[in-house]
Amino acid sequence: MLTGCGDQTKDNGSDSETATAAAPLADKLPKSIRDKGVIKVGSDIAYAPVEFKDSSGKTVGIDPDLAAAMGKQLGVDFQFENGTFDTLITGLRSKRYDIAMSAMTDTKDRQEGIDSDTGKQVGEGVDFVDYFTAGVSIYTKKGDDQGIKTWSDLCGKKIVLQRGTVSEDLAKAESKKCPAGKKIAIEPFDNDQQAQTRLRAGGADAGSSDFPVAAYAVKTSGGGKDFQLVGEQVEAAPYGIAVAKNQTQLRDALKAALDAIIDNGEYDKIMKKWGVTDGAVKEATINGGK
Repeated sequence: MLTGCGDQTKDNGSDSETATAAAPLADKLPKSIRDKGVIKVGSDIAYAPVEFKDSSGKTVGIDPDLAAAMGKQLGVDFQFENGTFDTLITGLRSKRYDIAMSAMTDTKDRQEGIDSDTGKQVGEGVDFVDYFTAGVSIYTKKGDDQGIKTWSDLCGKKIVLQRGTVSEDLAKAESKKCPAGKKIAIEPFDNDQQAQTRLRAGGADAGSSDFPVAAYAVKTSGGGKDFQLVGEQVEAAPYGIAVAKNQTQLRDALKAALDAIIDNGEYDKIMKKWGVTDGAVKEATINGGK
């Protein structure tokens, strides 16, 4: 019995040391999440190449790959749950998700809970852990750019985009500058794939989304024959992982995990895999959006 107890104690110590070595940042997480072993992630899983379903139905992309690498540092699984983009922050507020990771641009309005359209307070806001930089692009049907090179060229035309995104904010702001009778007709959708389908069918003059997403659509849709990018990307800004304001320990643990995978080279491997090295960052930042 004494020998058995001795062996058992030794095994437990060994297991604990192995776990610590395998997940060196586990102790930075809130105990409630450590105990569950899971971080629930709200995400609009229809935004290739950032997050999307592959042909087998598996969730893949830049964000899931980064989350898996961070999970090794923290000793937890990141469990992606699908939701429409404009409801993700609400899902954080209701505690349906622990974080939102969905190519979400870190903006002051989102940090402060301001509706960018009305300027009114709609919530307590969120904190962001920034991990990538991306601008916004316009794309059209291939060979039919409608003379569109800049956002001002959209006056009098119709654009399709995803609801609740920076693309929608930009289109609304630009439309206000257009001459009377030549406002931009804006048709928002729940996800970017729906917007692409509408443009592909000839139901609009242009589409807009974040540069990595637009570039991926141009490269892959119809074998590269459906769309083309027009003009330059604008409004380069950070993508951030959104965390509730009162979850500072979780926020800081995520930052530590991101910095760890940047330092060990896993981050760069993921950026190269998806062809998005231009948006890579050198370190994680909290609330870097303006």
